[in-house]
Amino acid sequence: MGKRYKHNQEGKEAVRRFEEMLKNGENLFFDLNVFEEIIEHYIESNKFKKASGVCDIAMNQYPYSTELLIQKAHLLIRKEEFAEAWDLLEKAELFQPNDPDVILLKSNILCQEEKFEEAIEYLERVLEMVEEKDEIYFAMGMTYQDWDKLDEAIESYKKAIDLNLNNEDALYELAYCLDVTGQLEQSVDFYQKFIDNDPYSDFAWYNMGIVYFKLGKYDDAIKAYEYAVTINENFSSAFFNMGNCYLNNNNYEKAIESFHRTQELEEPSADVFCNLGVCHERMGKYTKAMECFKKATKLDNLYHEAWFGIGKCLEAQDKSYESIHFFKKALKLDKENAIYWLATANAEYKIGNLVSCLEAYEEACVLDPFNTEVWQNWSFVHYENGEIERAITLILSAIDEMPESAELYYRATVYLLNAGRYKEAFTYLENGLVLDFDKHAVLFDFFPKLETQKALLKIIDQYRK
Repeated sequence: MGKRYKHNQEGKEAVRRFEEMLKNGENLFFDLNVFEEIIEHYIESNKFKKASGVCDIAMNQYPYSTELLIQKAHLLIRKEEFAEAWDLLEKAELFQPNDPDVILLKSNILCQEEKFEEAIEYLERVLEMVEEKDEIYFAMGMTYQDWDKLDEAIESYKKAIDLNLNNEDALYELAYCLDVTGQLEQSVDFYQKFIDNDPYSDFAWYNMGIVYFKLGKYDDAIKAYEYAVTINENFSSAFFNMGNCYLNNNNYEKAIESFHRTQELEEPSADVFCNLGVCHERMGKYTKAMECFKKATKLDNLYHEAWFGIGKCLEAQDKSYESIHFFKKALKLDKENAIYWLATANAEYKIGNLVSCLEAYEEACVLDPFNTEVWQNWSFVHYENGEIERAITLILSAIDEMPESAELYYRATVYLLNAGRYKEAFTYLENGLVLDFDKHAVLFDFFPKLETQKALLKIIDQYRK
């Protein structure tokens, strides 16, 4: 941690000197490693144009530097200037044949141009020429994955892991592909063999934890992570993942302990502070939660989950007007997040901004048409404003999307009864009772009069088991 801090400080100092010399029109000559630090700093700060400019200056002074050619190519790939990037990589390959970074960037270009078959052929061709074969197999896996050939991707990732159990990227992508293809449960034996070969491998236990986490077996995942941190008490990633397991198990105190342990082992990160914020928010400790979320945004101003977390805390304290500001900040960073649109809509409704609230519900529905809460809240706004037919139309559209959702049939019953369409209402009521009898209690929230409740109970009792 101390070394990383020192490196960061040296990078910032190099940038300060560079910018000062540039401003004063001085001769911009630096050692190659200093130029690389400056470029890396700008990239990490998302200042890609500045990073590219420094690359150009540095390449004039060090025209045979493979590292600079690779950095410049990487920046060109970000701008989708593939032809120019390819030329630079070809030049780098002349200076340093079979450089893994060059190979991986070239395969990346071919993938982005959707030349998947060509990318695989290229990677197979260079496979025997490089030492870090696991990286080549990983690149093959990513290519097959982009090509929608997940079974071939799985085999490539497995080959990468067989060669290097510590290839974390390959392990993550393998777990993803196995999850998507429904093979994760059957793959436990694949991961178990690494533990059988070396039961004191912290990384083997760590990876087993990842698999169990993806399977939703949080208790088993926690046990695996506990073995990992027992073997290696400084395994910060294992503590972080353990915290996520406890969070999913609603064991917030234990989650907080794990996240605090992560913080002791790593530099401050937005991820950890945001997860701590979630823990405190779910425990109803909104002031503490907001402190954590704010620390996350200071570390990463683009961390939309933290902005959203602040909004949730304010909303929970009936500060809807203030919460909207933070929900909108989150949406500005992640416009296609249905949860953010739903929260915004709910808050807009509470302060009486009906037009904005309806627009937000519509956005949420477009992004996630299978969220019953969106349809119910959206239709309810129309219902409450006397637009019963519009409410009915929306809730029936929701049923078309989710015909197995009992809540929607009960809500349709409410709207139809209020519209005087009794025959239709009782048909939807019957469907709701068949799907989930116990949820019929929601009806009584809409019909507080005892006479109406008695009439409904007569029908409901016919379906009581």
